[in-house]
Formats: sequence, structure tokens, C-alpha cells
Amino acid sequence: MARRFLPIGIQTLQNLRELDCYYGDKTGYALRLFEEGTHYFLSRPRRFGKSLFLDTLQELFAGDRELFKGLHAYEHWDWSVRHPVVRLDFGGVNAKLPGDVNDDVVEQLADMESLAAVEPRHSTARGRFRHLIQTLHRRTGQRVVVLVDENDKPIVDALEAPDVARANRDYLRGLYSTIKSCDAHVRFCFLTGVSNFSKASLFSGLNNLIDITLEPAYSAVCGYTEDDLDSVFGPELEGLDRTKIRHSYNGYCWGGPERVYNPFDVLLLFRRRVFRPWWFETGTPKFLVETLVQRGIDSASLDGMVTNDELLSTFDIGNVGTEALLFQTGYLTLVGPEGDDESQYYRLGYPNREVRQSLNLSLLRHLVQNESMNTLKASHLRRLLEAADFTGVKELLHALYAGIPVDWHRRNEIARFEGYYASVFYSYFTALRLDVTVEDSSS
Repeated sequence: MARRFLPIGIQTLQNLRELDCYYGDKTGYALRLFEEGTHYFLSRPRRFGKSLFLDTLQELFAGDRELFKGLHAYEHWDWSVRHPVVRLDFGGVNAKLPGDVNDDVVEQLADMESLAAVEPRHSTARGRFRHLIQTLHRRTGQRVVVLVDENDKPIVDALEAPDVARANRDYLRGLYSTIKSCDAHVRFCFLTGVSNFSKASLFSGLNNLIDITLEPAYSAVCGYTEDDLDSVFGPELEGLDRTKIRHSYNGYCWGGPERVYNPFDVLLLFRRRVFRPWWFETGTPKFLVETLVQRGIDSASLDGMVTNDELLSTFDIGNVGTEALLFQTGYLTLVGPEGDDESQYYRLGYPNREVRQSLNLSLLRHLVQNESMNTLKASHLRRLLEAADFTGVKELLHALYAGIPVDWHRRNEIARFEGYYASVFYSYFTALRLDVTVEDSSS
């Protein structure tokens, strides 16, 4: 198998195919979605391929068959029918000021109206959105496909300004309700986001959405599977430790039998040939870390949290559930179901070594606010452990704790005095890629 172009940062199917990039075929999922329903929502963490999948849907409905040559859809899609597509993308919007989100929507609608030669008849974005859908249906004779990428970004970006975030949420709720009011003109609707805001807060006007976030049949709709790595990226594996790749980057689960890799991690590994927390380094977990510390969450308690469907979806302005925050942003994943059909629970855990080490390192930096001390003692700790010098380990830990001013703990919201120092200990060892068992149960 010949080596191909690595699709780093490429979010359009046309560019990916024209550049002869590696591509894990997801068109089978697209066909199944089209055959089984109409209105869908999917939540996945950042950089997991949501935008590329949405673009694949757009190209599929546009009917460019040659773009899908060699893919599942090439022989299984009805290419004689083409549907007009209306697509909103909030990935580039800066909605931290009042009115920003409306300005962005109006600009996107204006571009689509110009491209389709549709004369706007209304002054509001909702009116123009509705008129565009109805006109395209009437003109082409085919019902419209509506795609919305990063639907929650205008809210998430403004969480530190709650009033703006609420205004953005209310605006989007009204905009999305237009899709339901145009139901007779819509054949297919697909929305993606990072955060799974409750239907009552964001999608109350679009309450016919099917949420496939935790549907086992679509657990691998985004991300790379083990089979993808071997069959698609085989030429890139030479010289790399296959087991180390799995432990470092695999492990994400959304209810199905397969666990998947973060695509960004895998692609950067193949390009740089170095194991680093590539995905973690692209995002600043400041809000996440500060929230965990403010709520008094011991770092040792993160791995093994037990939750249910309701807590996993408790994500709204001023009411962001800890479990939902960690799960929806990709720092924890499903380890396995518990309970029975009537009382379904999920156990959460770190997906892989990258997230486990990096998140604990970030927590350690926040708990022990002395970067040079952390780095120096961490390298020394590893040498002492490798030499089985436990007296030296004890002395090093004494020095670590002695270097933490008591005021840092007093300003910290971790409720129990012991919990603060236990979190420092746990995160310190875990950040070294060591397996730490907390209070291992026995008879």
C-alpha cells in the first residue's frame, strides 16, 4: 500500500479526495442515517471529525458521484436524486458580544441567498432562513437538507459572560425552531456540537431531534477504529510501537462495542513520529481545571465516576454537571454500563494515557503553583522510583509539600484538608504516566 497525504486540518471531502488523502470511510453511516430518520443531533469532542462528516453529507446530497469512488456510498446511493442543502457553520463565529451571533447568521444566509439567486423578503434571520428553505424546495421539487455545524459554539464561547450566553442560547433556540416549522420542506437535518445542551434549553422548538450521541450503532461515526489504523493507515505504522499507539490515543467510547482513536492525535503522530499529547495541547483546559478545583473534586475521584443519562446531559448555562463537562469535552469516556434496563448507569474513566497524564499535569500546575518545582521534582521522582529508592521518594515528597504555602490551600475550594494534598499526590504520580490505584478494595 502506497503512502498518502495526511489530512491534517482538512475538513472538506473534496480537498481530501483531490489531494489523495487517507480516509476512513464513514459514508455507510450517512446512508443509514438517511434511511432510518430525518432529524439528528450528534455530540463529540473537538477535533473528532464532526465537520468532515457534515461536509461528507453535503457532498452526498449534492450528488457528485465521482467524489465517492471507492467508498461505500458509490454503489449504494441513489445518485439520480439531488437535494438542495442549507448549511450553517458556527465554527468561525466570535459571539462574545451581544448581537454577534445574529450578524454572523445574517451574513451566512446572505451568501447562500446570493449563490442560489434567492431574493430575501424578510428582515429577520428567522424569516430569511424559512424563506430560503421554502424557495429551494419549491424551485427544485426536492425537499431541503439542513446542516448545522458547531451549533453550540456561540453559547460555549460566552460562558464567562452568562448574560450574553443566555441571549445567544435564546436566539439559537428560535432559529432552530424554524427547522421544525419548515418540516414539510425538510428531508434531512443534522446538527453537531461539542456540548449536549438539554433539549429544554436549546432544542425546545426542535423537539423531534434524534440524539445519536450514545447510540451504539453510531459510536464510531467519528474517530478512527483499530481496523482503520491497520487497513487505511498501514503504511504509516512502520517504525512505531503499535501497542504504545493504542495505549496513548485509543479508548474513546460512546456506547458501542468499538473504541476509537482521536483523529488529530493519530495524524500528528504519523507526521511527527513522536508521542506527545497532540490533542490536549490544542486546547486550554483552564475553564475545566478551575471548575474542578472550585467544586472540590479530588483528582483521584475522576477515574471511575458513576453517572446516568440525565447527569451526562446536564449541561446548561449556570448548571454544567461535572460528569457532563468531563464527558462531553472528551476528558472522560464511557468505561462500561452498569445496572439493568430500568436503572441504567455508566462508569466513566480516562480514555487513554494522553488524557490521563495531561489532565493531571494541568491539575497539578493549578494545585501547586510553582512550575519549576514541579518539573524538577518530577524528573527526580522518576529516577528514584526506577532505582526503588523509597527513602529518597519520601524525602522528595516532604520537600514537595513543604514548598506549598498554606495560603494556597486556604484559597482552594477542595473541602477536605486531606483531599487537597491527596489530589497533589495523585496528580503528581499520574502525570509521570504511572498507574496509580487509589484505596484498592480487598477483603
